[in-house]
Amino acid sequence: MRKIFTNGNFYTFDAMKPQVEAVVVENGRFIDLGSKEEIMAYWTRYDAEIINLEGKTVTPGLIDSHLHMSAIAINLLSLDVTGVTSKEEMLRKIASKAKTLKPGEWLLGRGWDENLFTDGGIPTISELDYAAPHNPLLIPRICGHAALVNSKAFEICQYHSDMTIPQGGAIVLDEITKRPNGLILETASEIFKQYIPEYSYEDLKGALRRAIQIAMQKGLTSVHTNDPNFLGGLHTTYRLYDELLNQEGLGLRSNLLIDHEYLDDLKEAGMYTGFGNETLQIGAVKIFADGAFGRRTALLSEAYHDAPDTFGDAMYSNDELYDIIRKARGLSMPIAVHTIGDQALENILDLLDQFPAVSYRDRLIHVQALRKDLIPRLAVPTRIADIQPRFVVGDFPWVEERLGPERLQLAYAWKTLMESNVICAGGSDSPVEPVDPLLGIHAAVTRKAPGDHHDGWNVNEKLSMHDAFKLFTKMGAYPTNEETIKGTISRGKLADMTVYSHNPFKMENPDELLHTDIEMTVINGNIQYEKSTTAKINTM
Repeated sequence: MRKIFTNGNFYTFDAMKPQVEAVVVENGRFIDLGSKEEIMAYWTRYDAEIINLEGKTVTPGLIDSHLHMSAIAINLLSLDVTGVTSKEEMLRKIASKAKTLKPGEWLLGRGWDENLFTDGGIPTISELDYAAPHNPLLIPRICGHAALVNSKAFEICQYHSDMTIPQGGAIVLDEITKRPNGLILETASEIFKQYIPEYSYEDLKGALRRAIQIAMQKGLTSVHTNDPNFLGGLHTTYRLYDELLNQEGLGLRSNLLIDHEYLDDLKEAGMYTGFGNETLQIGAVKIFADGAFGRRTALLSEAYHDAPDTFGDAMYSNDELYDIIRKARGLSMPIAVHTIGDQALENILDLLDQFPAVSYRDRLIHVQALRKDLIPRLAVPTRIADIQPRFVVGDFPWVEERLGPERLQLAYAWKTLMESNVICAGGSDSPVEPVDPLLGIHAAVTRKAPGDHHDGWNVNEKLSMHDAFKLFTKMGAYPTNEETIKGTISRGKLADMTVYSHNPFKMENPDELLHTDIEMTVINGNIQYEKSTTAKINTM
């Protein structure tokens, strides 16, 4: 049925008609837009469902260019210690969770961040053993690049000092005893994960359904998500999303980044970038080039400021990366590479220069540490920087210790990238940061955490409210070559919209974003989420 969304304050992000008061939707696309008077005068002559937005503000549907819906889902099934501000509180949560489990049952969780702890450092293995004496434990850090395990976990995996650790990983040892201290880094988690029973298909499906609903409640209409390693591989991942989105009609448009380990599966299945439909598509080939700043595993060209002998870790050699990219290019697929450190970014750019571009853009994810000479190499039409503005909140002020004041000037440099004509798209990397895009937009505009009383970290990199929203709307369509069909409110484009309780573009203080509600999430012209009865619906 034809629908008229009227009496709204629409910011279209289309230069031809930047602001309108009403839009007409038919068959999931915008077919007209303009003033309330002209739209109602013409289109009410025909059968239409009229949705009165009562003056609320509307933008194109919000898009998250990089997150992990599967990890959000699995967090709903496990212990969430995100935001915990003390080691003791975390240990109490672990002990409480352990009491609900049978002896020998794995205690799984995610989200700790020692930088938030006010009472000391990371829990020791003896403290973990005391909190969960009868259960093996694996709890990844908020960044996913480190994890905590206890003695029961080491016992189950039959760890010994001569055990081969997967490339790029490490078991951290106590400096005095030379025995594991409970902290593991990067791929070392694989030796434990093989002993963890898999969630049932129905458990995963139920949790993923809830995660999708949460994303839409936050105003998201599209996500670019990386999941096969959490959901049991390519085929199970695609089946879960197909059943939830295409068969159940949940609606959230999902572009699936596929880890490079599944390239053979893609080939055998006849899948490729763009395979699917406007709701569910296969995306780029995901690769990790380095780690993160928190544990000093992001790969830098110069040593860490607070560890002069440490440069970070390359997840693969350049020869191995070359082979992965060659294999992806053999399927005419783009790559999406986790590159936090400047040396990791340079290595990938050097390798990409050796291959012809494909029809979809290659994606450089995070690009948190830059150098001036690398920026022009990013500013080409075939490459995109997937940036996460909210990382400014999660990483400052401690990241200054890692990089030092001089390098910090070109770290998290979103404005510099955009002004240098680098195509950028905004994401959250949730659950590393909250899935709420308004928090990412707030961070891009203020460069500080909610409640902080300073002008912001590296204030020269602050974005305007318009540019911050642009990252999460118009530019979110570029990584998937969908800029001609979504990202703006324009005739012929997919009818995806997000409706807000307040007008972000008229705010005197950007902190007002923190008190702005998502009133409605519209995908394909259908209201997938509605907070209240704000919209009065009539049928003519």
